[in-house]
This record gives sequence, C-alpha cells and structure tokens, in this order.
Amino acid sequence: MTTAVPGPRLSRVETFLVRPRWLFVRLETDDGIVGWGEATCEGRSATVATAVAELSELIIGAPALRIEDHWQVLTKGSFYRGGPILASAVAGIDQALWDIAGKHYGAPVHQLLGGPVRDRIRVYGWVGGDEPAQVADAIAQAVDGGLTAVKMNASGRISPMASVAELDAVVARVAAARTVLGDDRDVAVDFHGRFSLASARRVAPLLEPYRPFFLEEPTAPENQHLIDQMVQGTSTPIATGERLYGRQEFLPVLQAGVAVVQPDLSHAGGITEVHKIAALAETFGAFLAPHCPLGPLALAACLQVGFAAHNHLIQEQSLGIHYNTDADLFDYLLDTAPLRHRDGYLDRPTGPGLGIEIDDAAVRRAAVVGHSWRGPLWRQPTGEFAEW
Repeated sequence: MTTAVPGPRLSRVETFLVRPRWLFVRLETDDGIVGWGEATCEGRSATVATAVAELSELIIGAPALRIEDHWQVLTKGSFYRGGPILASAVAGIDQALWDIAGKHYGAPVHQLLGGPVRDRIRVYGWVGGDEPAQVADAIAQAVDGGLTAVKMNASGRISPMASVAELDAVVARVAAARTVLGDDRDVAVDFHGRFSLASARRVAPLLEPYRPFFLEEPTAPENQHLIDQMVQGTSTPIATGERLYGRQEFLPVLQAGVAVVQPDLSHAGGITEVHKIAALAETFGAFLAPHCPLGPLALAACLQVGFAAHNHLIQEQSLGIHYNTDADLFDYLLDTAPLRHRDGYLDRPTGPGLGIEIDDAAVRRAAVVGHSWRGPLWRQPTGEFAEW
C-alpha cells in the first residue's frame, strides 16, 4: 500500500533555450510554486530539451517533494539510460525540484541537505589569451576585479605528440600567469582533454615550478583508465569530471588518486547526484570543485551543494567568459546580489530554494530568439580530427 505524500503536485514542465548557450527548465506545481533548473548541454541543448519533454511524462501529476524517488525513476525508468543527454535532462529537472522544495519549506536548498558548513565560497574565473603577454593582461584584469584564482587553457590545438615548441609555449603561458598572480593567488591549468597521454605526462613536470592549483582533464573522458599515470607522474593535483555523469563513473578516477572531482550540476544528474558524488569523493580524501562555465541557475545549484559539502574546494563561475557574447551571468535575474562575488568569494545565499529569482518575462522573450550554439570543430594540419 502506497502512503499518500502531502504537498504540491507537478502540473507543468517547460524548457527555454536562451542566449548565449543555456537551457532553462521551469517546473510549476498545482499550488503555484515555480522551480527553475538548468539543463544546458553545450552544443546539444535542443536535444536535451526533447529529453526533458519525454521525461516530464513520468512526473506530471506526481508529488513534487519526492525528489529522490523522482531521480530514481528519471534515471532508471527506461531500459536505456545514462549519457550526457539524459543526465543533463535529469539535472535540470532535479534542480527545479529542489528549488520547489526549498520554496515550499521556506529554506535554502543547502539547509535541506543538512545545513551549511561554511559562510562563503571561493570562486574563480576563466581567462583567455594565446600569448604570454595576453594571458598576463587577462589575469591582471581578473585580479583587478577581485578574483584570487583563475583558470586558463594549457594550449589551443596541439599535435598528437607535442613538439618542443608547443611544450615550451604551455610553460611560458603558465609562467606568465604566475608572475602576475604572485604566491598568494592560484592558477588552474585546463588540458581540456586535448593532450595525448604522452604529451600530458611530458608537460606536467615542466609546470611544477609554477605550482598550478590543479591540472584539469589531462585525458579525454573515454580514457579515464589512463589517468592514474598522470596522478603518478606529477606532484600537481589532478582534477577531472566535467564529462562524467554519475558516481559509478567517478569511482575509478577516485581510485586512481585524482585530488579534485569536477561534476557539472547541469550534466551529472543535478543536486541529488552531485551531493552524493561529493560524499563519495570525501571517502577518498578528494575535493569537490564543480564545473560551471554556464548560467545563473547552474551556478546557484552548485553553490547550494557547495555550502553543504565539507570537502568543497572552489567554485567556477562564468561572469565575462568568452562564451557570453550575447548575454551574461546576470541578465535573467531580478536581483544579481546573490551571485556577485566580493574579494573573490560568494556569500552564503539565504533565499529559499536555489536562492535566486529568475526574471520569467526576460527568459520568455529570450526564448523567442533562442540559440543554436555549437562548439568548434578542429583539425590537425594533416587533416585529421583534433580535440577541442
């Protein structure tokens, strides 16, 4: 016999493709509570929107507060499961369900996850620049803006077996970053899955004198079985996880010794799953640093998990990132204060749910235009595909 669950029931699910490259999910209950989430899957968000529509068949009319049960049904209710499209669709719905729950109970999500373990979270921003001087200028601007940590790409397109010149260019760019940052600020270096294992192992020791905060995604996601060789080959902490979608995928990289896991709240099953990934990482002495070059809802969801996870390290945020040409982090918010950092830190949000207020009208106007963002396609000089 099933016991009735009190509280509101889900009555409506909507998706909105909004610039620059985001997919927002809006849930509504029969008593008028609105919850928002972000299901952005860069380059495939329209496909995710279709998946959200299909998954909504499983939750319309159901009690809104059965979040864990919904997560189980949404992730396992089809014989074929997993992967970035379905995981992103579930993530957006899951964030919106937590937003509804927080608003129903009048509490921020981190309170529902066990309460806050800190009062503020350190954030970092992404900086560009192909040449050392350009990197230095971009980092100086970030520091002037209050950030105490930045992340940069190790390289652009790189040869399968990196040349001496390519390796030297990586080192020169990181050296330039360290010169600007000094010893009191941090630089993370993103390999972006572009390097072969041989090239990544070769360059990592060369970067050690500049003490990167971590080296991110040194191997492509399908080659996580090789990441233990990176861990053993350098003293610099290794980070990965933006293209991993659940605890089962994070377990082997944690067993391999990665120091930092980077699940994306819009890809890895939302708040429900990432909170569990954080707990799993804690048992390995690893830190949580959620991936988030995305929109305000993704960031707000990251923060809710971060304030409840003891092993949270630092939070990525996208303000001013090069992707945000048509819109930026604050454009769909009624109040930008909860996501504005002060001296490189974000204060703990106190509002109910995700702690931010979305401008519904602005989202609907933007969705009329929509977007069709795609990542670049790179090739080597000899014509074959190159990792972006």
